[in-house]
Amino acid sequence: MASVPVSGARFIIVGGGSLVGSATAAELLDAGAAEVRLFDNFSMGAESAVAHLRDNPRLKVIRGDVMRMGDLLAAMEGVDGALLLAAYMTLNMDRDPWGGLDVNIRGVQNALEAAMTRGVKKVVFASSNAVYGYGPGIKGDLVETTPFFSEGAPPAAILYGATKIIGEQLCRTYTQKRGLEHVVLRYSTVYGERQHHRAANALYIIETLDKLAKGEPPEIFGDGSETKHFVYVGDLARANRMAFESAASDVAVNCSGPAPTTTLELVKLVTELAGGGPAPKFVGETAGKVRLTSGGAFDIVHEKAFSAIGWKPEVEMREGLTRLIKWLKEGNEK
Repeated sequence: MASVPVSGARFIIVGGGSLVGSATAAELLDAGAAEVRLFDNFSMGAESAVAHLRDNPRLKVIRGDVMRMGDLLAAMEGVDGALLLAAYMTLNMDRDPWGGLDVNIRGVQNALEAAMTRGVKKVVFASSNAVYGYGPGIKGDLVETTPFFSEGAPPAAILYGATKIIGEQLCRTYTQKRGLEHVVLRYSTVYGERQHHRAANALYIIETLDKLAKGEPPEIFGDGSETKHFVYVGDLARANRMAFESAASDVAVNCSGPAPTTTLELVKLVTELAGGGPAPKFVGETAGKVRLTSGGAFDIVHEKAFSAIGWKPEVEMREGLTRLIKWLKEGNEK
C-alpha cells in the first residue's frame, strides 16, 4: 500500500528551507502530521523562508547536507514520508555546474538510499517541467510523454532539465528494484509568498515589481510572446500532501497552474495589481543570459495529476499575485 496518511505521521522535507518547503511544512502540520523535519544546509540563505514556522513544536529544523550520507541517515530515522526538494536550479547551475550535478544527481541518490535504509514508506520527488527541455521545440500541449528538447537553449537550462530526468529515473529504479514507493511531481514555475530570487522564470514577477517601485518601466525580453505556466506555491504544497496520501506509486505527473501566460500578459497584470506604473519596455535578448523558456505558445497539461492523486490547481494567477504583492508590501520580502 503506497498511501501515507498525513495525520499522525512523520515527514522530512529534504531542501526544506525553501519556498515550496515552507509551504508544504505548513500544509502537513495543518493536516495533523506528528512531526515535520526541515533538512537543509541553508547555503542559499533560505532560513528566512521558514522563520514563521519555527515556534511550532512539531517542526524540527535540521542543518545537514545531501552530499553527506550520515546527515541523511540520522535525519530520516523514524520517518514515514520524504519530500525531496533539494536541488540547484537553472541560475545556480549556470554559476556552478559541477556543484549542481553533484546535488541534483548524487544528492538525490543519497536521499533515496537513506530513505530505503531507514524504512521510509514513500518518497515524493520534486521534478520539473524542465524534463521537456527548452527552446523552439517547446510548443503545444506538454504531456507526461512529451520528449526532451534541447536545441537552441542555454547549457545551464539543459543541464538542469537532464538532472531532473535522471532524478526521476533513480526514483523508478528504487521502486522497481527495491520496493521504495514514490511519486514524481513535475512542477511548473512556482511563485507565491516568501518567494526567493533564485528561480530564473519567477524573477519576472520580482523584477517587474522592483522596477515599478522605482518608477521605472518594467523590462520585457523579446516581444513578450514567450509563455510560462506558473503555479501558486499553496497549490503545490497541497499536491505534495495529496501525493503522500494517494495510493499512487511509480508515476510522474505535471503540476501546473490553471492556465499559461505570456510575459507581456504577466507584466501587465503585475503592473495593474501593483497600482499602475510606466508601460513596459521591450529589450533585446541578452546573449547567454538565462531567461524564460523560448518558443511558441505551450500548455503544461495537468489532467494526469487529477487521475493519479486527485489534484488540480485552484489559485488563479490574479489571486496568487495579489497574495504575493500583499505579502511583499507588508515588508516580508527580506
